[in-house]
Amino acid sequence: MDEKTLISLLPMAFQSAHLNLSGRESGKVRDWYPLPDGKRLIITTDRLSAFDRVLACVPYKGQVLNQLSNWWMRSSEDILPNHLISEPDPNAVIVEEARPILVEVIVRGYITGVTSTALWYRYSLGERNIYGYTFPEGLHKNQALPAPIITPTTKGGATGHDERLTCAEVVEHGLLDALTWEYVQAAALRLFARGQAVADQAGLILVDTKYEFGLSKTGKVVLIDEIHTPDSSRFWKKETYQQRLEQGEEPENFDKEFIRMAYTERGFRGDGDAPEMPESLWAAAALRYITIYERLTGQPFVPGVYPVEERLAAMEQLGGLK
Repeated sequence: MDEKTLISLLPMAFQSAHLNLSGRESGKVRDWYPLPDGKRLIITTDRLSAFDRVLACVPYKGQVLNQLSNWWMRSSEDILPNHLISEPDPNAVIVEEARPILVEVIVRGYITGVTSTALWYRYSLGERNIYGYTFPEGLHKNQALPAPIITPTTKGGATGHDERLTCAEVVEHGLLDALTWEYVQAAALRLFARGQAVADQAGLILVDTKYEFGLSKTGKVVLIDEIHTPDSSRFWKKETYQQRLEQGEEPENFDKEFIRMAYTERGFRGDGDAPEMPESLWAAAALRYITIYERLTGQPFVPGVYPVEERLAAMEQLGGLK
């Protein structure tokens, strides 16, 4: 799919981000609709968020995230069950309600990042005991860690996303009991190992990722939200990684970090008004998202077009909103 075609689709991407229907709960990039019998319809839009705010819309982003995450859910059920029921259209999924666990599980395979809470930033200041882990001397920026580590955060709310929790503090603060937390950590590391293996075969590096878990009606731990997408994970291009590392350059990003970097290069880091960005940037982002999907799944991305009217009709067939 060429840049001109993707740019022509920007108005449609914008429309997909503004489905103003009653009964909706909105996140930054997804909308939730309650359905009968303890189910939810989730629509993944083309909204793009970075710096904890919505900045733009990227053509087909919603479809890529929805379909890729569903592909991962189905292919990882041997590790952990999930909340997925069905996929009524390329942007939508119907799920079983689950009570979210109030801990987001971040798994990191590389030492990277420049923010004040990032591993590399703190390591570069001389810290060697970070988030409950002891790091060896001699690590370099964007280098693989000796083994993947978990740095849990509190889920959004009054406490925000802070990354200051250690694994021990999850239990000490009463967020999870010790047995459940042990089970969640083991599942997260197994999911990450699977993700890294699949990414490696696809010519990609899975750098780090965020997992969200919930409790089903029966109290079983299930995987919720999305998994191993360019929004929830960081991917680097494997073919150019080593050369860039040796030259002291940043790895080639194939995820949302591509957008963040474009903004920071223009001096924007989230505060104040965001600068206007060229349409070609959103086309380039769309191509990266599509490339991730095709590399990981081994399938060509075939977009579907579902206007608002068709989705409304589909929702009526599902029994409508509560």
